Amino acid sequence: MKKARFEWDEDKDRENQAKHNVSFSLAQRAFLDPCRVIVEDLTHSGEEDRFYCIGRVNDGIMTVRFTSRGNVIRILGAGYWRKGRKIYEEQNKIHRRTNG
Repeated sequence: MKKARFEWDEDKDRENQAKHNVSFSLAQRAFLDPCRVIVEDLTHSGEEDRFYCIGRVNDGIMTVRFTSRGNVIRILGAGYWRKGRKIYEEQNKIHRRTNG
C-alpha cells in the first residue's frame, strides 16, 4: 500500500490561516493521531465525497475537512471547532469502554 500524500490550494490555505489561525501543513498532523475519527461530510459532499478527520494536534482537537483522490488527501479546511471536539471525545469514550 502506498503512503498517502497531502495537497491543498495555497490561496485556501492562506484564507484558512486568516479565518481559523490554522495552516494546512499543521492540519496534516490530525491524521497521525491513532485515536482520530473520520466522518463523512454530508453537508458538503456533492460531486465528490468529503470527510472530516478529527484528531489531536498539540494540545487541542482539530477538525480537518478533506477529500481523498487515490493516495492523495486534499485538505479543504481546518480549525479547532467545538463540534469536532465533542465527536472526538464521544467516540474515544466509546472506544475506551469497549477496548480498554
